[in-house]
Amino acid sequence: MSGAETPGWPDVAGCLDGTLHRLPVRVYYEDTDFSGVVYHANYLRFAERGRSDFLRLIGVHHTDLFDGDDPLAFAIHRMEMDFVKPARIDDLLEVRTRYVRASGARIEADQEIVRLVSGDGTATGDGEVLWRAHVYAACIDTTGRPRRLPAGVRAAMAPLIAN
Repeated sequence: MSGAETPGWPDVAGCLDGTLHRLPVRVYYEDTDFSGVVYHANYLRFAERGRSDFLRLIGVHHTDLFDGDDPLAFAIHRMEMDFVKPARIDDLLEVRTRYVRASGARIEADQEIVRLVSGDGTATGDGEVLWRAHVYAACIDTTGRPRRLPAGVRAAMAPLIAN
């Protein structure tokens, strides 16, 4: 059940700001290595949440795609990323996601993770870029073969594709 379906519950899926999806993420101890710096693989987890919640907010739900008559899923097949600066324990981050392509079986997204507030309470204005990526995903069936994006997915994404 999404936040929109639960009266009084905050929308934990973030928000859309034009074609940009914003998802707040707090860095917890479990996200860090022994030095208090976010472990590199956790940026991928944060980014996945951003992509999934963007889709969730526009009505594209992974479970609906997979539970249909022709089960479908998304699989990442390529990701180009840069680790710019480290995030640290207690930082308030924002995952920023823009889908830039949705055609055939492919969707592509540009993502950034920025620090909004450091663990010591220092605000960074519009955000200090810590990580950025270009993500290539494919719509696949249960055998792993590419499948065209369903018409409903294309229609939901079309007005939000950043040009």
